[in-house]
Amino acid sequence: MMEHPPPICHSPVLVLLGLIRTLRPKQWVKNIFVGVPLFFSKQLGDVESVGRALAAFALFCLISGCVYVINDLVDVEKDRAHPKKCKRPIPSGALPEGAAKTFVGLAAPGTIALGYLLSPWVSLVLAVYFAQNLLYCFWTKNIPYFDVLSIAFGFVLRVLIGALAIGVPPSSWLLGMSALLAMFLGFGKRAHELATQDIDKTRPSLRGYSASALRWVLHILAMVTAVGYAVYTQSDHVHELFGDAPLIWTLPFPPIGILRFIHIVTTRHDAESPTEEMLRDPFFVGVFLAWLVSVGVVLYVI
Repeated sequence: MMEHPPPICHSPVLVLLGLIRTLRPKQWVKNIFVGVPLFFSKQLGDVESVGRALAAFALFCLISGCVYVINDLVDVEKDRAHPKKCKRPIPSGALPEGAAKTFVGLAAPGTIALGYLLSPWVSLVLAVYFAQNLLYCFWTKNIPYFDVLSIAFGFVLRVLIGALAIGVPPSSWLLGMSALLAMFLGFGKRAHELATQDIDKTRPSLRGYSASALRWVLHILAMVTAVGYAVYTQSDHVHELFGDAPLIWTLPFPPIGILRFIHIVTTRHDAESPTEEMLRDPFFVGVFLAWLVSVGVVLYVI
């Protein structure tokens, strides 16, 4: 029978710190996808657009934090049996379950309501993201392949809300490339988990994956993502928005970054997560920054 953590004396400060940890600030880096439309619409110099994009980013951080709280509430008993996850605030008892539920009950609808101040569409996307992640917490995270597709859809919503917040038409190219990249990273993470973790003690969906199938999926997505970016740089869409700006000069960096991520997935078996490991990898970070600077020069300088 599962033992519950011993009673803890909860001071408001400790509860607040536990809540902040449960909101997973380290994971908010994913929400930089909200800023993609701002960057590619060449509005980084527009103060109002930057302010609206930052507001959308903050709202998405809060709504995604609510999702992490719900996920920990749903998995609390399973996490208590996990050697690392048992130290999280809710499983350890540092954050009372009642306090966590109260926070979500107030913060989730409050965040969606605040989104209406930017745009009714922003509010709708926040609501869709929250509903989709409720579905993920209770159902789709246990379904092989569909779990990663669900996560990828969340990244598409990040880009979409970024476009809606600043009032630019959402680019089908940016939405599509974001989906491909998110699927590539997601399936890479599953491949790493399958090779390094005990599937009976981690994700139930891992039982439905096979290492050989994931290798095929990962390499196909790598190729499609790299080729898709190459086509994007020469598309009519780019020429209409940026004229003759030579975006093709940025082409070498995405394939290098993609290959580096595959290297991390297949060799860093001691890493807890390949997506977190890549952000600590100097080579990958250097390639990403080189791509970012090269795109910035092409769009804003040339």
